[in-house]
Amino acid sequence: MLKPEGIIVPIITPMTEDEEINEKELRAQINRMISSGIHGIFCLGTNGEFYALTTEEKLKVIKVVVEETRGRVPVYAGTGCISTKETVDLSIKAKELGVDALSILSPYYVAVSQDDIYDYFAAIAQSVDLPIVLYNIPARTGNNIDYKTVARLSKYQNIVGIKDSSGNFDNTLRYIEDTDDRLSVLSGNDSLILWTLLAGGNGAIAGTANLFPELLVEIYRLWQKGEIKKANELQKKLRPFRDVMKMGNPNSVVKRAMNLLGYNVGPARRPVSGLNPKIDEELEKVLKLYK
Repeated sequence: MLKPEGIIVPIITPMTEDEEINEKELRAQINRMISSGIHGIFCLGTNGEFYALTTEEKLKVIKVVVEETRGRVPVYAGTGCISTKETVDLSIKAKELGVDALSILSPYYVAVSQDDIYDYFAAIAQSVDLPIVLYNIPARTGNNIDYKTVARLSKYQNIVGIKDSSGNFDNTLRYIEDTDDRLSVLSGNDSLILWTLLAGGNGAIAGTANLFPELLVEIYRLWQKGEIKKANELQKKLRPFRDVMKMGNPNSVVKRAMNLLGYNVGPARRPVSGLNPKIDEELEKVLKLYK
């Protein structure tokens, strides 16, 4: 069973100016990420704008990512939807296309209990024979996956980990300390990568890896070597860019920054195009720090 670890990139979905998927650039970014030493490719996450894509477009992205990755690193696909049925259906199709694992966020928009969340993930785990990484991002979904729920779900052997994008480090610690040792706990907050590793976590699914993959891989490598002071210096380097991300929709800011660095990834799909003169001004200043 796959053990999620290291730095996994939630790869952006490049688009043309008329907001169509740019397959050529997606393939280029996949190869750029793998060449940088990244440990996994995660398509259709928040940075991949899954929320703005049709089912047909999602399947196209998965197909391209699996084809271009060619087994060099594991491919994770985000298949979480609001309803259990839709999530199961999309997950089965992702398996047929050859992904190595699924990343599934909690139900969103609807108000659900922890029992509802448990039943949702349990049904998916029983329906799809693939490793599953739970995805906790309560600021976007409105629903936090409680550590007690994760502990209950650990009885399913194909639930192999959880990404925590809550930004609450104590929540991450409860996943590490009070669930199951075999589960990988991955930071979804790029400011907490090193601290998650030091606390017993296994890595990160890090949006800024789209911009600075070598930097993030080096944080992980230095942690492995026990060179914590050097790792912390690199961890601190992410702070200026993270501050700019707060000025707008974070994943749209990442995509805009990639364009400013010369990568032809196009706009984010509206309504969050990421075009903002004030943000551009700050990005121009901050990106000079990473050259």
